[in-house]
Amino acid sequence: MWLKRKPKNRRLGREQVLDVRLRSSHVRAARTRVFALTLGFVFAAVFGFYLFYRTGGWALNLLVYENKAFALQYMDVRTDGVIATDLLRRWAGVRLDENLLALDLARVKRDLELIPLIQSVSVERILPHTLRLRISEREPVAQINLASPRPNESVQVAVYQVDAEGWVMSPLDQHQRATPSNQQADLLPVLSGIDDYVVQPGRRIATQQVRAALKLIVAFEQSSMAGLVDLKRIDVSSPEVLIVTTGQGSEVTFGLADLEQQLRRWHDIFDMGQRLSKAIATLDLAVNNHIPARWLEASAVPQATPKAPKPLRYRKKHV
Repeated sequence: MWLKRKPKNRRLGREQVLDVRLRSSHVRAARTRVFALTLGFVFAAVFGFYLFYRTGGWALNLLVYENKAFALQYMDVRTDGVIATDLLRRWAGVRLDENLLALDLARVKRDLELIPLIQSVSVERILPHTLRLRISEREPVAQINLASPRPNESVQVAVYQVDAEGWVMSPLDQHQRATPSNQQADLLPVLSGIDDYVVQPGRRIATQQVRAALKLIVAFEQSSMAGLVDLKRIDVSSPEVLIVTTGQGSEVTFGLADLEQQLRRWHDIFDMGQRLSKAIATLDLAVNNHIPARWLEASAVPQATPKAPKPLRYRKKHV
């Protein structure tokens, strides 16, 4: 009991312990180095990509988009209609000496097709100096006259033209045409009974009566009645029939369907009247059986005005 040693203070001893702090500092230093290397690599990659992008853009502009070897020198413009080519060049909004490769072809096509007179456009680059434009125009088959009052109590009549699909457009002035207009040959049937608010240039009239009237005009130009009478006016105010007035004073009523068959009946009745020296005053073709008609003496009716032969309006020629 007396030989027992007194316990020593452990703090004064030199026992080996784990150096946790030393290992933690090594791990933090290694992580810091990895993070710094990663950050440096990402920065170098981003800077290298940016430098490559800027250098590539500068080289592309210098060698391609600003290269005088691709400057536009000639515009090959052709149309299947009557619009003057100089006017089409202005509408395209393209300047000579403009770089052909930098030119936005979609923009040129869109700007031209926004013009109501133009139906479709084909745009093509012909390197190194040529831009090719092929224009397909809308061809009018009828016209619409809208009367509007003026402040001085007079009436102003605005004239619009309509193609076979119902697209409304303003007629060309003489200085906008490649060839002078023949007023007699270009005389169009007048559509009446249309609400003013639906007649807007660049918009399509989609009412059933107007569509039927336009189909009637196209079918009439293909029928045997073309050249025998002139279509002067088509009244579309009725929801069920079309009332056609001819240049010879006849009034013919059409149904909205089977227009070709009604035109054949009209021709048969017209021939019968010619044999009897009679002319049609009124005729109702909307009735299938026992068609009502009223006759006039043929001598009291003016003859159809002869027109110069020309291609059918609804057929487009290749350009």
